[in-house]
This record gives sequence, C-alpha cells and structure tokens, in this order.
Amino acid sequence: MFFYATVPAGVGRQASESDVVQQLPRGRHRLSREQVLASQRGRMLAAMAEAVAEKGYVRTAVADVIERAGVSRETFYEHFSDKEDCFLAAYDTGVEALLEVMGDAVAGSRAGPEKRLDRVLSAYFAGLAAEPAFARAFLIEVYAVGPRALERRAELQQRFVAMMAEIFGLESASRGSSERFACEALVAAISSLVTSRVGAGRLDELDELRAPLVGLAHRMVPASSTPRARRARA
Repeated sequence: MFFYATVPAGVGRQASESDVVQQLPRGRHRLSREQVLASQRGRMLAAMAEAVAEKGYVRTAVADVIERAGVSRETFYEHFSDKEDCFLAAYDTGVEALLEVMGDAVAGSRAGPEKRLDRVLSAYFAGLAAEPAFARAFLIEVYAVGPRALERRAELQQRFVAMMAEIFGLESASRGSSERFACEALVAAISSLVTSRVGAGRLDELDELRAPLVGLAHRMVPASSTPRARRARA
C-alpha cells in the first residue's frame, strides 16, 4: 500500500512513524534493528487497513493482521497494545501521508483559491482511489472502532477546515464566525459526498465531484473575494 510501504531507510537516516519499509529479504541481511522494526510495523499497518476493508473492523482479529503481515503474535504486541491501537496507528499514518500529498499539490502556488481547491481535491480523490482499502477502512469502518477513533476523525475534520480556511485566505476567521462556518459546511459536504461513494465502492466517480465542489465553494465561501479576505492573505 502506497501510504505504508516505502523503500528501506538509508544507513544513518533515522526511521520515522511513516518511514515504513517493504518485506524483509530472506536469510541474512544487513538491516539494522530499527529498519527491521519499521518494516514489521509498516506491514502490520497495511495489513490492518486491508483486513478491516475486507472484513469490517468488528470481524477483524489480531490473527488476521499477523497472518497478512507475516509476523508473529509476539511481534504484534511489541508494537501495539491491542487491535484498536493498531488501527489508530494505521489511521494516523495513512492520514498524515494523505495530508502531505494534498499539501504538496498547492505548495508554493500563487493561483487563486478556487484553482488551489481544485488541486487539493484532485490530490485527495486520487489518493483515495489509489488506496481503496485505506479509503474504506478509514472513512467507513472508523465509526465502528470506538470513541478514540471518532475523536481522531473529528480532529481530521478540523484540519480539513483549517486547510479550506487557508486556501480561501480566512485563517484569521474566529470560531463561530460566518466565514469559519462556511468552511466547516464545505468540509462536511465534501466528507458526505466522498463517504457515500466510497461506501458504495464507486471510487472511480470521486474525480467527477471536483468541478461541482469548486462551484459549491464559490457560492458557500463568498468571503474569499472580499477586501477582508484579501487583507488576510496579504
């Protein structure tokens, strides 16, 4: 899975939470313990997403994860306290990777807000379409996990709201203001439309949402073209 598998960390480079590696080579190898642990963790995160997407969170067991990842039960519990802990780690890692892809889509761009929104949505939809297991597990099954997962989901929504506010030059808008509410409503609309299509297995239709959503944003967030918003972007 793209969100969890990369090439092994280079010698002398510290591995991070998202710096996970591919299947270890058979037999003797020169990988450090740090690299071995990163490989194991990355495979288990990917296995969790795949198992949950296929079976649902409630029916997924630790045994499903370790079988798919090719690790022992002892190894699983060296990394995670339980199934929920593994799911949350997979959620956090996948979300951070997706947000990075979205941020890169508009990094350094001097385009107008609607063009930048179009690029962000394009990156978002392409990321989900490329990772259907991730999309289903973390847009649909997250609601079956419990309070901690729902808290993560709410935090993610607010990060999306902040991204929309930045795109439209409304970073300074206070909570409860009409501008902030417009960004929240836009994110809610995006989330609802995307979730319904992912739930129905219609990921190929996601990109078709871009133009209507940009048009909706133009109507919902008119403050993006006001003098106040221009001063916020200055």
